[in-house]
Amino acid sequence: MMESIEVVARFNQQGKVYPLSLRWQGRDYLVEATGRRWQAADGLHILLLTPSGRAFEVRYMAADNLWFMVKAPSDRILA
Repeated sequence: MMESIEVVARFNQQGKVYPLSLRWQGRDYLVEATGRRWQAADGLHILLLTPSGRAFEVRYMAADNLWFMVKAPSDRILA
């Protein structure tokens, strides 16, 4: 089961989403950079990098405006 998370994001005029920060397990993380992104049957997957070098994989379900943690820095798969 995916873990629901809170994400602050902006959308450009073409509708492309850019995560700015996320809240996971009670902690806030700023997003310094986004990496690879791909559309899959279960939503849009985006790799995120924090200023401290922690990498996250998140999934965005646009139809429901929901975000989920897929892979956290510990390499523990949450799916």
